[in-house]
Amino acid sequence: KSAETSPSVVFENIQGCSPKCLRMLLENISGLTVDDDFTVEVIPEINVAIATFIKSIDTEEFVKKCSQNKRVKEFKMTARLLELTQSIKAENIPDSISTDYITVYFESARNGGGSVSDVQLFPEENSAIITFCDHKGNA
Repeated sequence: KSAETSPSVVFENIQGCSPKCLRMLLENISGLTVDDDFTVEVIPEINVAIATFIKSIDTEEFVKKCSQNKRVKEFKMTARLLELTQSIKAENIPDSISTDYITVYFESARNGGGSVSDVQLFPEENSAIITFCDHKGNA
């Protein structure tokens, strides 16, 4: 078992389950409370939701519980660990923002950041790729 397990679980094929229903379902399965113990980000364009656990839990065990859950099966959803990565893409970045500002922003502990090793700005699409020194900074 790896020492570093992702605190995030990806739910795919969620179109049959409303965001509110999904939050309640995850509370039922985990025994935890949304907002206090975990957050849920829904990305409707690709029928995906990501649950990120603030409280330390065994996410591998949680994925197993979800895969065996009757309601999850009825909704035909799948659950898997979100792989740990060292890079993220930030979108909707204003034209005037510098790579220095982005670096400082993503290194801020208050924003859940970590040590940044590289920032690539793509002004034509108002985005940037931020690469962290290790995967802990991209939460």
